Amino acid sequence: MCRIVTLDRNPMTMEDFNNVVRCGARVKLSDHARAQVARTSRLIDQWMKKGRTIYGVTTGFGALSDVSISREDADQLQINILMSHAAGVGAPLDEPAARGVMLLRAKELSLGHACARVASIDQLIALLNSGAYPLIPEKGSVGASGDLCPMAHMALLLIGMGEGFLNGERMAGNDLLQACGLAPLRLEPGEGLALVNGTQVMTAIGALAVHDALHLAKLIDISAAMSLEVLMGSRTEFDARIQQVRPHPGQAAAADNMLRLTRHSEIISSHKDCKRIQDAYTLRCSPQVHGASYDAIRYAERVIETEMNAATNNPLVFNDSEDVLLGGNFHGQPVALALDFMTIAVAELANIAERRIERLVNPMLSGLPAFLVKDGGLNSGFMIAQYTAAALVSENKVLAHPASVDSIPTSANKEDHVSMGTIAARKCRDVVGNAEHVVAIELLCAAQALDLFTNLKPGNGTMAAYNVIRKHVPYLDRDRVLADDIATARALMSSGAIVEAVEKAVGKLR
Repeated sequence: MCRIVTLDRNPMTMEDFNNVVRCGARVKLSDHARAQVARTSRLIDQWMKKGRTIYGVTTGFGALSDVSISREDADQLQINILMSHAAGVGAPLDEPAARGVMLLRAKELSLGHACARVASIDQLIALLNSGAYPLIPEKGSVGASGDLCPMAHMALLLIGMGEGFLNGERMAGNDLLQACGLAPLRLEPGEGLALVNGTQVMTAIGALAVHDALHLAKLIDISAAMSLEVLMGSRTEFDARIQQVRPHPGQAAAADNMLRLTRHSEIISSHKDCKRIQDAYTLRCSPQVHGASYDAIRYAERVIETEMNAATNNPLVFNDSEDVLLGGNFHGQPVALALDFMTIAVAELANIAERRIERLVNPMLSGLPAFLVKDGGLNSGFMIAQYTAAALVSENKVLAHPASVDSIPTSANKEDHVSMGTIAARKCRDVVGNAEHVVAIELLCAAQALDLFTNLKPGNGTMAAYNVIRKHVPYLDRDRVLADDIATARALMSSGAIVEAVEKAVGKLR
């Protein structure tokens, strides 16, 4: 059962994030955080009464920051920023991503550095705990000054505007609030800007992609080990001594995983004295390729977890010293670079998996029936599944072009360098999804090859994976709709069933 996640200055982990946005864990605000946010709110109120100029509170935004706003118009200014900035287009973010945006915004506001009240955080938490989430068009952010456009769509729901979803139903903002037993939030000076100014959209999408990629890194070691066995590969390349003289942590982890996965493999033992000198690169170099991608994903994880717990607003209030500082923490460059890097890394996982699929279905390379099916000609077997993998890999190559190398000035050239971090995040998400499908196809092909190949037993770990797959996907004795099998295999991957069975057999994968 999912636990409660408390928002305060203690770091939120990737597990906390996933528990809330995907598993329905409840959220609460700590008493200490409430006190810190309330103290900041009192400072803002005092400064307003003294007539102090504060960006976004008593001034316009961006290139309009030199325009003074009267106290009488200060509240309307906060509503206007939400309406004017809600200019997004495209498909809505999916439920986990949209919930992730709300969670990360609440987390940041809980730090007490933004011009926001406890009431704003409570509204976000109440919506999260009710299962509601905002309709956020995924396109419109350039990734600097934060994710202004999509964040504005999120914030509109808090004040009874915009749209959202509850129990699968799309609803107008005010109707959704009523259904949740909530009243529209009344914004006070600074709160509109505080709700939209930050990197929470790119970070939420990126956090989900990182979580899924870390799981995929285990699954591709499993699929590669299964392929290696039926392709008569060797375990020599997994020897720890090879990894020790080139001590990249990801390489060592992948080699150790595959060594344990293939332990006690009768298939590998049966050809230990054969004449083949070395395996093809897609088998022999799998620890090096998988491991390099794993290290890149871990780097992205560190960046994303840092960003999840960061204050990315502007201005930033430091209530201990009673200072308000203007800076650029909303700039998404750290996230953009990390997710562009991870996109390339995950694309490479799909790339090497597809090459192993080709070796499995090509009788000249595998020694198995063409396209892994009997009665070839009448049956096409896995011929087109390899096409699908090739198409996904090719699409990933297009998506792997870095978004962060581009910049278009905005706000009358006041914001003259932007990160395109949210584009990087969306591309990364899509590449991870494509790679998951490619690995699902490799798992299916390897399981089919095992059925066609021999009565010898595979390794302890690969046998566990095979058993899970065969429990849900039968042997392909004649052509059927493969899309259903691929969907089932991917669902088994996402559910954790394959990794769980394998780890029960060989211990926790690294």
